[in-house]
Amino acid sequence: CSPCDIKELLCSSSNIPRSVTFLLLSSLPPLPHSPTSQFVSRLFAPTEKEDMFQNVLSQVAEQFSRAFRINELKTEVTNRLAMLEKRVELEGLKVVEIEKCKNDLKKLRDEMTSRGGGRVGNCPCKYNFSEDGKKLNPRRDVPSYPKYTLSQETIEALKKPTFDVWHWEHNEMLSCLEYMYHDLGLVKEFNMNPITLKRWLLGIQENYRSNPFHNFRHCFCVSQMMYGMINLCNLPEKMTLTDMGILMTAAVCHDLDHPGYNNTYQINARTELAVRYNDISPLENHHCAVAFQILSLPECNIFANVELEAYKQIRQAIITLILATDMARHGEILDSFKHKVDSFDFTNEEHVTCLKMVLIKCCDISNEVRPTEVAEPWVDCLLEEYFMQSDREKTEGLPVAPFMDRDKVTKPTAQIGFIKFVLIPMFETVMKLFPQIEEIMVQPLRDSRDHYEELKQIDDAMTEVGHLFSLNITLP
Repeated sequence: CSPCDIKELLCSSSNIPRSVTFLLLSSLPPLPHSPTSQFVSRLFAPTEKEDMFQNVLSQVAEQFSRAFRINELKTEVTNRLAMLEKRVELEGLKVVEIEKCKNDLKKLRDEMTSRGGGRVGNCPCKYNFSEDGKKLNPRRDVPSYPKYTLSQETIEALKKPTFDVWHWEHNEMLSCLEYMYHDLGLVKEFNMNPITLKRWLLGIQENYRSNPFHNFRHCFCVSQMMYGMINLCNLPEKMTLTDMGILMTAAVCHDLDHPGYNNTYQINARTELAVRYNDISPLENHHCAVAFQILSLPECNIFANVELEAYKQIRQAIITLILATDMARHGEILDSFKHKVDSFDFTNEEHVTCLKMVLIKCCDISNEVRPTEVAEPWVDCLLEEYFMQSDREKTEGLPVAPFMDRDKVTKPTAQIGFIKFVLIPMFETVMKLFPQIEEIMVQPLRDSRDHYEELKQIDDAMTEVGHLFSLNITLP
């Protein structure tokens, strides 16, 4: 300590004015008998001169501790902080409960209105979607699925179309989706609350049905392919982070609450959805509606911190992409992109919107881009869903598409035409803009086409053999 420090300590501990002058003496004049005189005598005794600084510090610290009750204050502050944290947590839960009550009251009011107000409440439709409204109530607690730490191997595999989507449980797929949003910088860009992101993903997963094909694993499959294309095509260097958020969110939401029966069935059977959306992309309109019902819940709104005008643009862009997944619009969208691709301009908003529509279409039907052992099980799943629909159509006396009829379709016949006339032309058009996808995406499609053509030749040969065999048996 410097002399000034010692003086400051002495003045503070003894309540002596700082204007007083101090002298350091080898001996002291007699002082009146008092606790202070004893303290000073002890402090400046010649025999303790070597320990002077240590004594000053320790005794002053002790005096301060006694004067201000530092330990007691520290304990009290810690306790008060703990109480405040508890109150904040309780208040947060109260807010969630209040919002839940508001939603419950609104639903009750709507139900009472529909019953007593003369509105049509019971539409005689084949498929009633209103019964599943309860699924839109999200969990009110903090999501409890485990926090997985992805290995570097998994992180790298996620960026490639070769990723095997069959080896993952739902919780693991949720963690992978969460990682994608963080890795692309979307959480930071949209100022998302990480807990809200978890709740939103859980709400999404809970609103995919357990269909053979159009289920949550398909949602993950499409979203992972979108994440892979974003990385493979270096899209963050050419488009905005808002565009990345729109692409990923549309991919995650694109088949929400899919009933397992396509638009043709909805329209022919005059279902509630077909009536509601006037036979215009009823399923895709429903997917959009469910997506924004979930986002309208405060605890699931990942865009809560986005300005209103920006949110309106994001909402419209997501709707545009989900509606683009209706295969009835395939030719229209692809033709529009073909006219733009040779002179494509990333600063042109119309060009970028068209590209995003084509990208989500590519991801939605991209299974055959994957290795055969990953892609082929999806064909079985899709055919199972098709057969469920065609069986129902036969029972209800509705038209049956040949490619869905279990008595007419095989895996090779189901895939060859689709790969040759839908997948390859679309991916080859995208390849003009992004040549790097040829090896990892377009070539696997060509290989898959060849694979199914070989299978068809084998099937045809077996059929011919069977036919000849039956002829030999029937000849006299």
